Amino acid sequence: MAETREPPPLSEEENIKSEEEDDDLFASAHVEVKAEEPKGEKVTAEIEPQNLLDEGDDIDLNFAEGAKQANADKVDETSKANLFEPEKIEEESSENITINISVSHPQKVGDGMGAYMTYKIVTKTNIPEFKKELFSVNRRFSDFLGLHSKLEEKHAHLGRIVPPAPEKSVIGMTKVKMSKEDDGTLAHDEFVEKRRASLERYLNRTASHAVLRLDSDFREFLQLDADLPKATNTSALSGAGMKRLFNRVGISVNKMTYKMDESDEWFEEKQQQLENLDDQLRKLHTSVEALVHHRKQLSLHTASFAKSAAMVGNAEEHTSLSRALSQLAEVEEKVERLHEKQADADFFVLAELLKDYINLIAAVKEVFHQRVKVFQNWEAAQQTLTKKRETEAKMHLAGKTEKLDQAKADIAEWEANVQKGQHEFEEISQTIRKEVDCFEKQRVIDFKSSIIKYLDSLIDDQQQLIQYWEAFLPEARAIA
Repeated sequence: MAETREPPPLSEEENIKSEEEDDDLFASAHVEVKAEEPKGEKVTAEIEPQNLLDEGDDIDLNFAEGAKQANADKVDETSKANLFEPEKIEEESSENITINISVSHPQKVGDGMGAYMTYKIVTKTNIPEFKKELFSVNRRFSDFLGLHSKLEEKHAHLGRIVPPAPEKSVIGMTKVKMSKEDDGTLAHDEFVEKRRASLERYLNRTASHAVLRLDSDFREFLQLDADLPKATNTSALSGAGMKRLFNRVGISVNKMTYKMDESDEWFEEKQQQLENLDDQLRKLHTSVEALVHHRKQLSLHTASFAKSAAMVGNAEEHTSLSRALSQLAEVEEKVERLHEKQADADFFVLAELLKDYINLIAAVKEVFHQRVKVFQNWEAAQQTLTKKRETEAKMHLAGKTEKLDQAKADIAEWEANVQKGQHEFEEISQTIRKEVDCFEKQRVIDFKSSIIKYLDSLIDDQQQLIQYWEAFLPEARAIA
């Protein structure tokens, strides 16, 4: 495991006491740390889409059972649950399980600015925690945001990477709200399709996480065949939305004003790697978006060329030349559709993958910041303990024996808080290591799959293009 960070020692007496307590209270944690070197971790669950797995807290159960008996009077029930529940989840995830979620049939409900979109979510799985193997529900976009908010609140502070939900688009949704369903454009609306695809990727990424897919809120979201309570706190203008805004400002200020003196080389290297990867992915995403725009423009210009060629063919009196120009116009129309198809591949296969990972890297950075917050709490507890001991010493010197019992009780309380802070820091550090390891493995798998899919699409389109021109060539040679 990573080298454990501790604040500066308070005194020689405190160091001796702290070492004795560490040998007792955190014996299991230290042995666990030694056993958790990330050497042979492997993702055993077979997930069809993205497989961003949390392998849980990989604790040796035989040892943990002995440690549990030795320290039963010092570890509360909540701590035990936090230690051993992820291990059970990992055992379950070692089986061959599958879960595949599809989002389809976007439907507009209502009219005007009060309208909203619903999506049909079909889930197929063999995970025993789900009531059925095949089921479907209808959900609106705000339900997705509400789900993400709940998962982030419950899991992010523990160091788990919670896939980010798709971003809101006020402009895009306003266009959908003001459109009329009977004009035949809603089903083919580019914004609606992009959102549908992003929601599907979000659910599958969440479902591929060994802990998140078993969360009660996630299972209810997929299974409950009824409307969920309206997630009003997802509105940007709501009180909760303003509170989130102020919280983000506070977090940003904290990141700028507090610099953790990182002594763990692994975390220091990973943070630098993430910054570099984020920067390069953003540049690549900008380039791919420019490519998508270029192909769409090429498709429009090709369509314009096809229409012009058809008009010239109609005006041409020479029979064979007129026929050739008409055939050329038909070929160019087919080429236009190929350019449009390739633009879609550029966007859905490449651009959206890059965007997803830019957002995922932001989620990874967030769990790194959660680790810093845990360290701050531990450090604050250590400082408070120092003050409590100084107060006790002053009471001894002043002869104020009537308050010594309370002072000793305060010291005992803050000693426990310091030990709890150390334990939480070790736990979140270990969890983040596993999460990042899974994230990096899955990133390679996702990029490999997408690149192969993209190349296959390019090859198919080029072969189709060759067939079009080969079929037209005899007609051009027949001009006489």
